[in-house]
Amino acid sequence: MGQRPGKTGKISRRKLFPILGGSLLFPILGFPESTPQQPPDDPEEEFETLLKPDGTTVKVRKSTVRKAKILKKNLSNTVFLKWLGKKV
Repeated sequence: MGQRPGKTGKISRRKLFPILGGSLLFPILGFPESTPQQPPDDPEEEFETLLKPDGTTVKVRKSTVRKAKILKKNLSNTVFLKWLGKKV
């Protein structure tokens, strides 16, 4: 059993164009972006009120404060007031 006349096994232009056109539709259709999952907020987690350099307060989770890097320990009052921008 041989091949039919006119069938050579090569991809003709008639077969190539639908494949090419179909591949161009993928960017248009797009795929949904996965959003990073955030851990659920624990309603029982405690917050701590801290002071910012401009004098305003901010609520921060205690676990974040525990994980924070300590730059300077045991600041004196004069250094703290200078950090706040107050006159000593």
